[in-house]
Amino acid sequence: MTCKLAAMLLTSLSLAAGAVGHAAAADYAEAPVVKPTYDIGACGNPSVLGFITRRFDYKAVNYLHANIAISEIRDMGLTRYEPRDYTHLVEREYCYGTAVTTDGVRRPMWYVIERPWGFAGVGSNVEFCIGGLDPWYVYGAHCASLR
Repeated sequence: MTCKLAAMLLTSLSLAAGAVGHAAAADYAEAPVVKPTYDIGACGNPSVLGFITRRFDYKAVNYLHANIAISEIRDMGLTRYEPRDYTHLVEREYCYGTAVTTDGVRRPMWYVIERPWGFAGVGSNVEFCIGGLDPWYVYGAHCASLR
C-alpha cells in the first residue's frame, strides 16, 4: 500500500512540475523583449558634454574663425577604459560620439576624460577632437591620438 501511495505522490508531483514548467515557458515567451543596455561611463555625463560644447564655442571663434557651434552631441560610447593602477596614475576613458553643428553637418568626435588631473591631482581633464575641424592636426590625422 505504501508503494502505491508513493507512486501516486511522485506522479502528482511530476505533473505539477510539468505544469509549472509549461506556464513559465509560456510566460517567458509572452514577456516583452528588452534591449540590452551598457554603461558608457562618463562619456554621456552632461557636465562633460557641456564642457566640450562650451570649449568648442571658444575654439570656433578664436582659432577656426568660423561661425559654428555644437547644437547636439549624440551616439556617445566608450571605446577604451584605462583604470588607475600602479603603472598608470591617471584613469582615462576614451569616448566617441557624433557632433551635430549649427551648419547642419554631423561630424565624428572623439574625446578622453582623465582623472585625477589638475593641481595636486584634484579634478579632471577633457580633451576632444572633431573630425574635419582640427586643421593643425593637434590630435593627429583624423583625431588619431584620441581614438
